[in-house]
Formats: sequence, structure tokens, C-alpha cells
Amino acid sequence: MSLEHLLEPESIAIVGATPRPGSFGDRLLTEVMRSPARPEIHLVNPRYRGEQIGGLPVAGSLAELAEPVDLVLLAVGDASLEAVLREAAARGDRSAVIYGSAVDPASPTDSSAFRARLADIASSAGMALCGGGCMGVVSPHVRAIGYLERAPLPPGPIALITHSGSAFSAMLRTDRPFGFSLAVSSGQELVTPAAEYLEYALSLPETGVVALFLETLRAPAALRTALSRAAEADVPVVALTVGASEAGRAMVAAHSGALAGSDGAFEALFDAHGVLRVQDLAEMCDTLELLVAGRRAPARPAGSNPRGGIAAVLDSGAERALLVDVAEEVGVGFSEISPMTTKRLASLLDPGLQPDNPLDVWGTGSATEELFCASLLALAEDESVDAVAFAVDLVPELDGDESYGNAVARAWQETGLPLCVLSHVPSALDRRAASRLRVEGIPVLEGTRTGLLALKHLLELRDFAARDTVPGHVLDSGRAARARSLEPFALLETYGIATPRTVRARDREAAVSAASEIGMPVAMKTAVGGIAHKTEAGGVILGISSPEAAARAYDSLARLGPEVDVSEMAPQGVELALGIVRDPTLGPLVVVGAGGVLVELLADRVVALPPLDRPAAGRLLDRLRIRPLLDGFRGSAAVDLDVVCDAVVAMSHLAAEAGDELDALDVNPLSCSPSGVLALDVLVEWRNLRSA
Repeated sequence: MSLEHLLEPESIAIVGATPRPGSFGDRLLTEVMRSPARPEIHLVNPRYRGEQIGGLPVAGSLAELAEPVDLVLLAVGDASLEAVLREAAARGDRSAVIYGSAVDPASPTDSSAFRARLADIASSAGMALCGGGCMGVVSPHVRAIGYLERAPLPPGPIALITHSGSAFSAMLRTDRPFGFSLAVSSGQELVTPAAEYLEYALSLPETGVVALFLETLRAPAALRTALSRAAEADVPVVALTVGASEAGRAMVAAHSGALAGSDGAFEALFDAHGVLRVQDLAEMCDTLELLVAGRRAPARPAGSNPRGGIAAVLDSGAERALLVDVAEEVGVGFSEISPMTTKRLASLLDPGLQPDNPLDVWGTGSATEELFCASLLALAEDESVDAVAFAVDLVPELDGDESYGNAVARAWQETGLPLCVLSHVPSALDRRAASRLRVEGIPVLEGTRTGLLALKHLLELRDFAARDTVPGHVLDSGRAARARSLEPFALLETYGIATPRTVRARDREAAVSAASEIGMPVAMKTAVGGIAHKTEAGGVILGISSPEAAARAYDSLARLGPEVDVSEMAPQGVELALGIVRDPTLGPLVVVGAGGVLVELLADRVVALPPLDRPAAGRLLDRLRIRPLLDGFRGSAAVDLDVVCDAVVAMSHLAAEAGDELDALDVNPLSCSPSGVLALDVLVEWRNLRSA
């Protein structure tokens, strides 16, 4: 179905229009009459049949209209909703908006069947449908909203698509230099999902950045396609998600499932497509303002620090320390400036001030404008700096001094690097001074944390654009077909993940013999089915170094059942967890995290969509908090990182080829050492496809 009828309608029917001032139907008519494209408007309300509202005649029903319309706006109660939508579909009306929550009058506590009927009515008729439970849409052609909004809405590059009606109105009214190419409050998305609005927004030449506010993940395949198109078109997407995805309801016994959690699907999806993920609306606004300014962090030259960093100029030593503390917490790095820049700054500063980054320039307070401007430019011209923040409290100056504003405005004109004001106390911000800067295109970010995160997102956008494009993984259908018939360790070996030499034993004598055959010391684990986490069950004994110890170990494990696995001991190393969990919406996901006994204690994990290549695997590992352990920590040897990445890639190939038949697969621990990796334990949960 096409969205043109919904977003570019030439004719509109308002069902439920009323002359009552302040009513929903009255506000809806007011807004529709403000539509830039001046569509033909029809009013429908049986109470006012034959009368006029706002100079327009009122029909008693849709059936009285001579022709089908492009868009039907349903300002009716839930009791009438199904009948009116069915009538619109039967007439051939081409799209609709349901503003109400679509609560079933016959079953208010469970409206799922009612909403499913509404969706079926519209989709069967090929109707695009916005809502229910939405505020409507504002496009360059139409204003189909049921509350009064400023008119005209400022045009600009932002396409806003949100499940939240409150966020919709807040974003449209924020005191920021935001203009919109499209604004959609999509609500419950009974028929038309966010992905379709995103595709439409990307077709508009005005769209330069997309803001998404999503409560759940719908139409994942279509959303992946749309996000890929945004990345190809170099249109940044900023996303805020809330609530738990369906994955949280499908947690399985494997650690991988617990690690992925309810948020893993969004994390994996956004990472794969370079989506800039924010945690709240304040961070979204700061990030959007920085992006709307149009300046990107420059590509890093070959041989330089691939991540680069930021620089900051402040007027306070204490706030400088605050900035450093928060930057470390949120993962923003400050550039290490060159000796030449250090010397240049030293020539500007008063005695006693240190020429470093971030830079505190406040001394005697003389020649403020020249000092701040020169300092900003000195940092901007350092080749290690990707963006500069003027991190000051832009408060109202009671003496009328405009030095700060003048300094940053001059610096903005003289550099093409991303440059912004970062104000620490939003409630103290001088709105007049901020407005003056914003008119010139200079971003004014409103908060230490949110401003730093916005700068971090700017660097993430640069890093995503620099990712190497590698050929996709060619699926091995034969290997996938054999997967289900293999024992867990054999399955890993088939995909190239090394496992320790292991012998299955069913009695004490066989266990002792196996230990001698393998060569002690060995590990012994229960092999009884149904025990998901052997360590927690007391089903693992390590470091068995004699036949007598092997006999005692078997006797201890026999309480769980007669079968045990005897394995060679892995060399000392870092323990990771590596696995697969199947998300109900996106399918199989790869999970990498801290392993061993730390797996759930730290909950340090990353999630990705398969398949992965080695650079992608390396990026996943870089996001772990335990990443320094892999490089060697406090005298320990560094692990073979290439082999660890290869194991992650191999697991992603398993997920891509056989993941749809898995509920979860869990390798924990994956022992990583200078000599390679070994999967020491594995749990496989195959799907019951007959009931899935």
C-alpha cells in the first residue's frame, strides 16, 4: 500500500467533525484547514447532517460522499470505530487515521481481537492506516492532527517518527532550531509500521536526519531495509527506545539468552546499521541539534588514531574536572594535542594555566573575546581534534557582556570543524544569547552529559562511515543440514571452534581410564542431560591430577548421574561467553560477553546480527568492559586476539546457517589464551519446530 494517500492527500473526510469550540473534532478541522496543499475537505457527522461547520456542508455518513477520498480521519468513539472503518474500506477510501486507543467496547481489558479486526479491515482493502492511539501526521502537504500546533511548522531536515504522542508534540514545540520534513505519531501501528514512514521520509529530498522513538520492534525486515537505505544515503538516524522487546518473554536456560536480555534486538539492529542510539529525549535533542548543524567529524587519515577525539575550552577549573569525569563515564575521549598546539596555547594563556586539552583559559579575565576565540581555533586546527566544545555556562550577563557569544561566532566562521557550545546548566541558559548563536547555525547543547554524548554520537557516525565493506558470508547449506544431528562439541568443531579432547565415560573405571588416556591434569563434568549450568549444580571438577583423584571425582559427580565427560585442561586464560539466542522478531543474534562465573555477575555483553566478519567481531570485543583483559592485564600475557575474533565469526556463521533451528546455544566458558581458544562447555537448545 502507498503512503502518498495518507501523507499527500488531495481529499479528506473528517468523520466526527463538530462545531463545539475546543472539541477534538473542532481542533481537527482547524488543523486540516491549515494544510499547505489545501486538500478538498468533507465533513461527516450524523448529528449535524445538512448543516454547515466552518462553512463546509456536513454529510450524515461516508456513504453520502460522491467519491472515495484519499484520507479518512476518524474522530469517533471506539463503539463506532469498526463500523465506520468497514464502511470506508468498502467505499474504496484509500487511507485512514485512528486517533483513539481502539479499546474494545465489549472487552476493555483485552482489545487484541478488536484491534486485529481493525487491522484486517484496512489491510484487506489496501488502506494505509496510522494509529490507533496516535496524534496523527504533519507533512509538507497535510496537517492531520487533533490538537492545535504552531502553524506553519518550521520546515527543515528532521523526519520525526514516534510511537509516543507526548514525545511527538514535545519535539515539535522544543525551543531548538528544528525544522521538519515529516512528523508522524504512528501509535499502535495496527497496519502501517514505522519502517514504511521511514522509507517515505527518505524519499523526500528535504530529509537530512531521522529521529525515531520506538516502544517495540515491528516489521523488522522492512525496518532493516529502510535503515540500510538511510545508511547508503548518508542520512543519520537517531533512535530512542523504551520498554522491553518480545525477546524478554522468550528467555531460555542458556546464559546467552539471559545476557542478550530484552534489549538485545534493538542493540544488534542499530549497531548493524549505524543508528545513533540515545537514552532520553534530552540526549536526542542535543544529538539532533549537533547533526542539523551539518558539520561532520572528518575522516581520520591513514595511520592516525582511528577514533580521534574532541577538544574543549572552559572558563572553570572545577567544571573542567567535571567534564573530564563525565566524559570518562560516557566513553568520550579527549584528543592528545600536538606540541605545536601546546606551544600555541601557552602563548595565549595567563601565567599558571596549563596548555592542555580540555583547556581552562580563565585567568585575569582580560581580552576575553580574543582569548576564547584564539583558543577555540588553536584546538580546531590540531590534526588530532575531530570536534570542539565551548563548554561554558552561557548564562545571562547582567552587564551586557557578549564576549562569549562573539568569540564562538568568530571561531565558527573561521573553521569548518564541528563546533558547539556546551552549557552545563540548562535552566541557567541565556535563551537570547543561545537564539542568536543558533540563528548563525551554531549548536547550543544543553547539558554536560547529553552534550558529551551528542559529540560521541558524532564520532560514532564518522566511525560507521569508515567501516570496511567486505564480501558477505556464503551460506553452507550442507553444513547447516547436518547441524542438528551433531553432538554439541562436534557442532562447534564443524564450524571451526576448537574444543578440548573429550572422552565420555559411564562408570568409574572408564572415567579413570579416560583421564589416563588424555593425560592429566584433566577436567571432569557431568554429562547428564537436563543440567543447563553444570558449575552451579556442582557438576564440574577441575585439575584432576591422579587416578585416585579421578576416581573420587567420578564418585562425587555420580550423584547427578552415571555419565561424565573427561576433558583435557585448558591453559590459563581469559574466559568469555559466546553464544546464540533467537529473538522472536529479528531471529538469531550473536552474544559475546564476560564468561565463567562472571557471566551474570557483570552482565558485560554485546549483541550483534549475524553473519559477522573479523573487523565486526573486533568491534564487538572492543565494546566489552573486560576488553583490557584480552590485551594482558597486570603482567598476564595477551590472548591471540585474531583467533578470538575468528571464534566469534565462526559462531556468527553457525547462527546465520542454523540459527533458525535454535532457541539458544551457549559456550561458557570460551577459554582465550596466547595459544588460542577452547570451548570448554557448550549447551545447545534446539527449537521444537512442530510447536514453534
